[in-house]
Parts: sequence; structure tokens; C-alpha cells
Amino acid sequence: MRADHVDWLLAKDDPSVRYFTLTDILEKPENDPEVRKTKGDIMEIGLVPKILAKQREGGYWEAPENFYIRSKYKGTVWQLIILAELGADGEDERVRKACEFILKNSQDRESGGFSHLGDEVDGGRHSAVLPCLTGNMTWSLVRFGYLEDPRVQRAIDWIITYQRFDDGVERAPKGWPYDGRERCWGRHTCHMGVVKALKALAEIPPNRRSQGVKNTVEEGVEHILKHHVHKRSHDLKRISKPGWLRFGFPLMWNTDVLEVLGILTKLGYKDERIREAVEDVGKHLQRTLPSEHRTKGQT
Repeated sequence: MRADHVDWLLAKDDPSVRYFTLTDILEKPENDPEVRKTKGDIMEIGLVPKILAKQREGGYWEAPENFYIRSKYKGTVWQLIILAELGADGEDERVRKACEFILKNSQDRESGGFSHLGDEVDGGRHSAVLPCLTGNMTWSLVRFGYLEDPRVQRAIDWIITYQRFDDGVERAPKGWPYDGRERCWGRHTCHMGVVKALKALAEIPPNRRSQGVKNTVEEGVEHILKHHVHKRSHDLKRISKPGWLRFGFPLMWNTDVLEVLGILTKLGYKDERIREAVEDVGKHLQRTLPSEHRTKGQT
């Protein structure tokens, strides 16, 4: 990246952007004094302290039972995703409370997946487990330091066991968790579910990925590449959803081209089939970046 771009990203008014610039672009280690200082600033400046200020005593936001659908986008699930995206400190007691609340109220005790409804007795409702939610919660929890927690390992196993990458199969999958989830599975797997599953697995350090994780990543990435990231695999001249080229934050359950490219980059993939998606991101940046940060003739 050009130096002036990096200087812009290092501005101190947004510690989250500054933190990820230091660690992901400049590749400074977590114990670097500047990184540690910026990590602390995230908890004191900007959106993170504002979100945490609205947290209830039990670690949730809004009503405890409305952690997903009934409180879009103010419930606990959504706040946890945003906190993880902004680089909130997983050691902070308030963040830990939120993680424990989700594990207690959303995770299905039987399968390890995450449900959008709580069970009347304990955990998430078995019949309401969602693939995109499971991916999002697994990613958030891994990012907050829960990778070795047996409950998160079960969630990772759920992704390995149940996540599909169908591309227009003749017959839709049958049985739990596929029955009644046409929009999630059907004959063509929901693109968002695939992306959130890969996002979760990409957050696992390479040296700690099991063979099952590696196999699932390989299969999921090929599914994405078959679609050239944002196209229809059976008609590559057509964009699947125009909204995937309108970048925004936070994405929650949805996705866009920029998020997918970030995941592929984190997983170390380089493939000719992503070229058009990269070019589309460059065109968007040329239109939307402040004029002083545009690169004439380049993307």
C-alpha cells in the first residue's frame, strides 16, 4: 500500500481501524507497545465503550430472550458481532459476560450449532439452528479467545459436519438441520452461510486447524471460486446480488465482495477467478475514497 494510505488508516480518531492497520498491514505483533496502546484505546474511545455502556447486568442487550430476531439489530448476537469486528478485548469482563450469555442461551446442547431461539429449559432450540448464525458466533468467540473452549470446539465440529456447499444439486438435502430451511440449504447452499462458515474457520490459526477444518475450508473456498466470488456459477456474466457490490459495515448475516476477498486473503488463496472481484472493489474505492487518497490510473 502507498504510505499516504497507511498514514490515513493510522489516524488516532478510530482506534479499531488503527489497530487492524498495525497488526494486519504493518504486521506488528500483539506485544508491540503501539499495538497494546491502541488495543486499550479501543475499549475507551469510539463505538466499543458506547455499545458496552448499554449492556445489561446479565451480559445481554435489550431483553434476554430477544437476542436475535426480535431485536434486530440491537440484540446480543448483533452487539457481539460488532464488538468482535471492532477488535474489542476478549479479556474484558463485559465482553466475557456477553460470550457466556450467548453460549448459554443460543448454543444447541445437542449439536453444538447456534440457534436463533432459546430453548425453554436451557441452551438454544435444536430446531432453530442456523448456519450463518453458527458461523458468526463461532468466529466471534474464536476472536475473543475461546478457541480451546470445548463448547466452541463443538461449534467448529458442527460446521465441519453439517455445512454444505451445494451448487444446484438435483435434490435438496434431507434430515436435520436441512428440513424446513430452503433458504439456508435447498438445492443451492446459501452464499451467506458459506461465507460465515469460512470466516469462522479462517480465524483459527493455521497451525491449529484440524484436518477436518482444512478439508472444509478447501471445499468451501472452491465453492466461492466457482462463483468467481459474486457471480452465478452457471452464468458467470450475471452478478448474483447487486448488493454484494455495495460495501458497508457492519454486515451481520449478510456479506459482500470485500468481506469474501478478505477471508480468501486470510486463508492464503490466490486464484485467477477472483480477479474480476478485486477489480470491482478497486473501481468502488476509486469512486468513494476521498480525492487525496485515490490513486490515478490504479486500483
